[in-house]
Amino acid sequence: MSEYQYYEFTAIDRPLDESQVGQLRALSTRARITPTGFVNSYQWGDLRGDPRQMMERYFDAFLYLANWGTHRVMFRLPARLLDLGVAERFCVGDAAQAWISGEHLILDLYSEDEEGDWENDGEGMLAGIISVRAELASGDLRALYLAWLSCVQVGELDDEEPEPPVPPGLGALSGGLRSLAEFLRVDPDLLAGAATASPPRAAHQRSDELARWVKTLPTTSKDEALLRVLSGDHAHLRAELLRRFSGCPRPSHAGDGNRTVRELLDAAESRRADRQREAERQRAAERARRERVAAAAREQRLQALASREDEAWQDVDALIDTKRPKEYDAAVELLCDLQAVGERNGSNTMFSRRLRGPCERHQRKPSLMERMQRAGLTRGVGAS
Repeated sequence: MSEYQYYEFTAIDRPLDESQVGQLRALSTRARITPTGFVNSYQWGDLRGDPRQMMERYFDAFLYLANWGTHRVMFRLPARLLDLGVAERFCVGDAAQAWISGEHLILDLYSEDEEGDWENDGEGMLAGIISVRAELASGDLRALYLAWLSCVQVGELDDEEPEPPVPPGLGALSGGLRSLAEFLRVDPDLLAGAATASPPRAAHQRSDELARWVKTLPTTSKDEALLRVLSGDHAHLRAELLRRFSGCPRPSHAGDGNRTVRELLDAAESRRADRQREAERQRAAERARRERVAAAAREQRLQALASREDEAWQDVDALIDTKRPKEYDAAVELLCDLQAVGERNGSNTMFSRRLRGPCERHQRKPSLMERMQRAGLTRGVGAS
């Protein structure tokens, strides 16, 4: 298989200016470059730029995948909206890193699968994940906890390492967070076990509560917000205001992380074993159900066959005369049913006598005779 790499960058808060677009064009003449994005794929060669530097200088989100199993996603957001110290409690290995560049904090999340699971060329994947950035900006730390789980499952933490604060809502992820967890290959059993200590997220505040809160804001705060809207500096204004409205939620509002890495891994293994046992139980129940249905159908078929045995023998001859494998199978199945009817009626000898004729007539049809032998029909045919 030839190599395949996909790169996609997106500018969200502020579009690229003409100079920046020109700088990016110097990195690639093939890429799709617009004021809001850079997209390119490679089947040979590679991107000449450094994704980390491109994120620091130009973009707010980045997604990369390669058909040998590498997945990578990055987010850039204002450092005032996500403290580096908070991010570093979750980003604790090569699979999850965080750093400050100027006024921004950048998250770099990574997953590697040496066996590879390339089923998508990358187009549209960032669009399904990009909402996570706004959730992070609003104080939702679930994406960071997913990043920490990614570090856990690749063995970057000691068994006795305690988990960070558990954010609310791990058991009910948004669409973007579900896509992120899938992209990072977070073990569903590990996530489900972690979610047992995650309280539900608070319901959205009603519009009347928001209206009452807005009335209490000082005029200077309202003027500042309106000025930011008019000057175009409002990309994160909604998130900032909602954080103020809800009391500036911080990680301390999350559940305490009392479990160790080993406890989480053991819980995941236990869940996996339980899930596999339940899946096997369901498969066994389904097999039993199908067997009951088949037995009931055969019983009806045998009852109907008992009243038309002569016609059924004619049907056997007609099926065999077609000389087609599918009809041979149908003929053998019908003969097996006739044998069962004979056993019920105590007329096994009669069945064997009647079967002797077709066996003699068609003995030069090896495919048919082999089918009859496998079905056990030819035993005792010579009996008188």
